[in-house]
Amino acid sequence: MKPGKRLILFFLPGTVLYLALFVYPTLTGLYYSITDWDGLSPSYRYVGADNYARLAEDIVFRKSFANNLKFMLAVVLVQTAVSLALALQLTKKNKRTVALRALFFVPTVLSSVSVGFIWTFIYDPSLGALNGLLEKLGLGALTQNWLGDMNLAIFSVAAVQAWAHIGQMIVLYVAGLQAIPPELLEAARLDGGTRGQVFRKVTWPLLAPAAAIVVSYTTIQSFKAFDLVFTMTGGGPAYSTEILSTFIYGAAFTNGTFGFASAASVVFLALISLITYLQFRLLRADRVSY
Repeated sequence: MKPGKRLILFFLPGTVLYLALFVYPTLTGLYYSITDWDGLSPSYRYVGADNYARLAEDIVFRKSFANNLKFMLAVVLVQTAVSLALALQLTKKNKRTVALRALFFVPTVLSSVSVGFIWTFIYDPSLGALNGLLEKLGLGALTQNWLGDMNLAIFSVAAVQAWAHIGQMIVLYVAGLQAIPPELLEAARLDGGTRGQVFRKVTWPLLAPAAAIVVSYTTIQSFKAFDLVFTMTGGGPAYSTEILSTFIYGAAFTNGTFGFASAASVVFLALISLITYLQFRLLRADRVSY
């Protein structure tokens, strides 16, 4: 067999799966977004841009859009900052740091549904461990109805999302930090650079590609946090934790408006693509610094 044919056969399985599981569903979603299909009927009508016009006027969609942005910002800021701070302390290769990395990684292997149920009990205002701990520490004034307060619930869920995935981000950051040539750091210290200056002028620029991956991956995770939100709050109270993925689920499977849900999915995809692109541009992920 010629080398060219072997190469084609090598790429064929992955290409077929990509076309079948990503390209075809995406094009199908675009097609149904301009119809009024209910998900069951064999017939439907073309409605053009009506579904998109309905989205612009839908109060719940606008609220879920705003909630998703708040959720994303909270998760990205907390998860990336905390994981970077921990990674800086865990770059050395010894038994202690390896054990700590494994410990931080444990929540990542749990399913989001399991994490959601565990933290729902922890957040319980009457019997939950969090309020109980605050009471024992003499901080009873800080106890809250963490998932029942409309102003607090979305950030309570965001904290769980960040906690569950910090271990993954630590691994990515540690890999990026360990790839930095140690002689560059040593040269910066010998030149009189303080710890903060070395980080700003040497470590952070060289860590930018890893940081871009962390930020973009965290962003996508925060938009796909359907299972965690659905398990913990179901979008309540009063839509205060409704995000785009739970809105799409409700439009499709609860209300039976698949065409409308497909339009929301198209907007969802466009939003994730735009935010990820802007993040990569901001962090200059394509720059090779070493």
